[in-house]
Amino acid sequence: MSGAYATFGLAPATRAGAVLADGGYRIHRDFVDFVVDGRPLLFQLSDLDAVSPLASDVPPAIFTAQVRSLLLETEAPLPDGRYVVYGCPECADLACGAVTAVIERAGDDYIWRDFAWQTDERADLEFNGYQGIGPFRFHGPEYRAALVALLDGTEPSAAPRRRVLLIGARVAVLAKLAAALRTIGIGADITRDAGGVSAEELRGYGAVAFGRAVGEPERAAVRAAFERAGADVAHVDGLAPIIPLLVAQIEHALDRSPRAQRRLNALAAVDGEAAVEVTSPCRVSLTAYRLDRLYRTHVREVFDGVLEPGRHRVPLDARAVRGESFVVARTAGGVLVAAVTHGKPG
Repeated sequence: MSGAYATFGLAPATRAGAVLADGGYRIHRDFVDFVVDGRPLLFQLSDLDAVSPLASDVPPAIFTAQVRSLLLETEAPLPDGRYVVYGCPECADLACGAVTAVIERAGDDYIWRDFAWQTDERADLEFNGYQGIGPFRFHGPEYRAALVALLDGTEPSAAPRRRVLLIGARVAVLAKLAAALRTIGIGADITRDAGGVSAEELRGYGAVAFGRAVGEPERAAVRAAFERAGADVAHVDGLAPIIPLLVAQIEHALDRSPRAQRRLNALAAVDGEAAVEVTSPCRVSLTAYRLDRLYRTHVREVFDGVLEPGRHRVPLDARAVRGESFVVARTAGGVLVAAVTHGKPG
């Protein structure tokens, strides 16, 4: 085994939830990702929708147990000294599949090796091993310091503010949006005036979303209320009364992951094409939403495939993006939204 060392770190990450065009949904999950040599380890797994065991929504006792396990203070949960590195974001059941690895000590160092896709009690390295990933050798002090910091309550383990304040004139739309957000694990409240909300309550929100009918004086008053409360929240200007589109906007606003460690980096859209930029190989889906003159919503899936790092131009069916229309780009970990404009994308 090579004596070369890799750096070990942790960073907040998000598995963006979604309300899908077919009526299904994906749960929103916030977790702490492993950063190896400055890049999220998950990025080496191009088509994987998964989260680490260090998720913010697990009970504190289980979170602590997961950290202690990675520190090798307890027995390995799987045979042959194997640990779950990434698991199913919906149920965390091994039967759904998980990325596992052997974690062991070598003197004062920690080694992660023999990564594999595992769906049963034992891993089959010959058929399901991840070739070219690892082994990674970490300096013991650096490794322990990063994980122990989670138990001390310092970042990146601080629980995210997964609650959104919705402000708008169309109560029916707001009610549907709130219900959709709650379905995927995001709390939502509806109001027209944040002036009467206590500062403590305002500090519990991660974002405030405005409907298109909310005027600038009302928006300014809400922003001022959050500023007085010392609450740093993301502001979302709703593009259209389309629930999956608004959910995508809010998911993007709640993303806590460092921008330098996001796979989906940029999105622009015109009548004839979308420009998408990704930082590592990953599966990307593009969905077009359109409002017709009667404000009926039309949805079309325009692309679903694995893209290599870089900037890509994806053709858009003119019928899917005529009039007032929007494009949503998704990866397993993030989402971007763009209104369709005229001219070449930037």
